[in-house]
Amino acid sequence: LTSKANTSSGSLISNLKLLINSESPTDSVFSKMQKDYYETEDLFEKHCMEEKDEKVVINISGMTYETLLSTLSKFPETLLGDPMKRINYFDPMRNEYFFGRNRPSFDGILYYYQSGGRLRRPANVPLDVFANEIVFYELGYEALEQFREDEGFIKEPEVLLPTNELQRQFWLLFEYPESSSAAKSVALVSVFVIVISIFIFCLETLPEFRDDHEFPPGFTQMINGSQDKSVARPPPKTAMSYITDPFFIVETVCIIWFCFEVCVRFLVCPSKSDFFNNIMNIIDIVSIIPYFVTLGTELATTPDDDLNSGQNMSLAILRIIRLVRVFRIFKLSRHSKGLQILGQTLKASMRELGLLIFFLFIGVILFSSAIYFAEVDEPQTQFVSIPDGFWWAVVSM
Repeated sequence: LTSKANTSSGSLISNLKLLINSESPTDSVFSKMQKDYYETEDLFEKHCMEEKDEKVVINISGMTYETLLSTLSKFPETLLGDPMKRINYFDPMRNEYFFGRNRPSFDGILYYYQSGGRLRRPANVPLDVFANEIVFYELGYEALEQFREDEGFIKEPEVLLPTNELQRQFWLLFEYPESSSAAKSVALVSVFVIVISIFIFCLETLPEFRDDHEFPPGFTQMINGSQDKSVARPPPKTAMSYITDPFFIVETVCIIWFCFEVCVRFLVCPSKSDFFNNIMNIIDIVSIIPYFVTLGTELATTPDDDLNSGQNMSLAILRIIRLVRVFRIFKLSRHSKGLQILGQTLKASMRELGLLIFFLFIGVILFSSAIYFAEVDEPQTQFVSIPDGFWWAVVSM
């Protein structure tokens, strides 16, 4: 009996161990599903890797190119990088993509994908043709702008316009002559007034029209080198006669137009700070100031003061201020694209011009030193020092 009991207990323990170590049907199903999932995921990843390493054949007007699909996938927004866009050009009979485009240009397009975004135009492809290919293959606005910059095109600055409609119209009218026929008319009037102002500035310096205070005491102007001929000095002008002078009237009309133009530009400009950063606006303001300084001086000065202070420092300063009027000639560049291009060219060539002036300075020093020491023992020499030989060296070179 005891032996039978021991046998039964041993069998029970063996069955219990077997039950513990065995899997339930549910666990078996989940294990199989998990195994199948990992196998499917591995197959998918393997398929993706094979797909990325897959070769793509591209036919450009009869010339065949081969590249990897992973190379094109670097830029998914482009025509060749987007499968949905690229499929429209797929030829299932030949198992290739066909594009009836310029063949030499595709060397640069394919290099864009292979280099990771660097765009280089082949030497035998015109600029406009390659630009059209960039647009066709949808490489993007940034790629097109980078191409234009690499080719030396100056990026057009973004035009800042006033938000108010009325201000925008006046801004275009006075700032952009090519915007409308009315703007061209305003530009023509402005050019005409500038020319008249410069003409008056030159004409009033003739001896027949100069004021009395322009002549120093005992001044006699010789004509044609003759000692017998002289220009009679006009009588001193009073403040009233100065105001009624024809030159002053014409100058006043010109100044009224200049002031009106500057004030309108300032009132309607989209940025007041940028207005004063523009060199042309600074020239406009500076060319107006001498008129008001001269007018105030003439009204505050009596004829006796003119006679007594003809040679003093204040008169010299006044002449310098009036000389600033010559800056009005630069106002013409506002209405001339050629002058603007010339100014931009000089600005871009400042380094080269500086180098040229530097070498000129070296030559001046060398040759002026040579001429000085060559004639240092001559009693009648005109080169008594090295600086006296500077101008001779400049004009000689």
